Amino acid sequence: MTPIIAITMGDAAGVGPEIIVKALMHKEVYERCRPLVIGDARRLRQAAEIVHAELTIHPLIEERLSEASFTPGVIDCIDLALIPDDLPWGKISPIAGDAAYRYLKVAARLAMNGGIQAICTAPLNKEALHAGGHLFPGHTELLASLTGAGEVSMMLSTPKLRVVHVTTHIGLIDAIEKIDADLVERTITRAHAALERAGVKDPRIGVCGINPHAGENGLFGRGEEGEKIVPAVEACRSRGWDVKGPLPADTLFFLAQRGDFDMVVAMYHDQGHGPVKVLGLESGVNITLGLPVIRTSVDHGTAFDIAGTGQADERSLLEAINQAIQLATVGS
Repeated sequence: MTPIIAITMGDAAGVGPEIIVKALMHKEVYERCRPLVIGDARRLRQAAEIVHAELTIHPLIEERLSEASFTPGVIDCIDLALIPDDLPWGKISPIAGDAAYRYLKVAARLAMNGGIQAICTAPLNKEALHAGGHLFPGHTELLASLTGAGEVSMMLSTPKLRVVHVTTHIGLIDAIEKIDADLVERTITRAHAALERAGVKDPRIGVCGINPHAGENGLFGRGEEGEKIVPAVEACRSRGWDVKGPLPADTLFFLAQRGDFDMVVAMYHDQGHGPVKVLGLESGVNITLGLPVIRTSVDHGTAFDIAGTGQADERSLLEAINQAIQLATVGS
């Protein structure tokens, strides 16, 4: 039987409802999984009208999940009914921020109880999340809290590049302070395990430096590479793993997208996100490593500037659903 993939609606003022409707217009999704939206049925109906989709929205309650049809042309939605009809598109809303949290809470509970096999998240807005009373930097940290996970890592995946981050949603100065050899080693370890689970034999992992030219043997920076990265790489190599670094980030990303590495370990948010987004937002997927559940996500934000217009591109969500299906199938 195909896996049940829960798709959380994210921020209802953003493009999440639209890209969900657009993605579930693709009948082949239903051939590979049983998609279940967790969100608000009324907002999905509004989104369907905006994108001119001839779909039926089928509201459910969590306790009656067995009533889902999982049929093409029908979107099954666990309906929390939190969003008012007049919620404006493209504006920060504490109501939408709180709702995004609640959608994810239901998804996490279902995943932990075995009711679903993976979570795929539409984007939330961090400012709205905070305004709604939930002080988390983003989905990654929020899911870690909801599932009782320990340390987790963000991985971005495209057809040409996989990147895992040592630090994510903190300022650059704070990131450099936070990075240490143990954290880098643990991140490499999670990356290695993720690649092996994905069927990559003898993974090849490249580790970025922090400074330009990876410090150029101490010419740039204050010795961060030697102190924070070299011990971690050496520890991983002692296990027989194919790990190289610290390497200049600009060179490493070129080599990785060429196929010389299976994973890049980036030290901070923009070092890893920049190259992935240059390759194309429509192909990027965000995967959280270290959770007790499978979680994938689009690699873009709420796009308030186009929310409610029907212009949003669903391809990143389709790829995130595809990755969730693959991971759920491997884990079954």
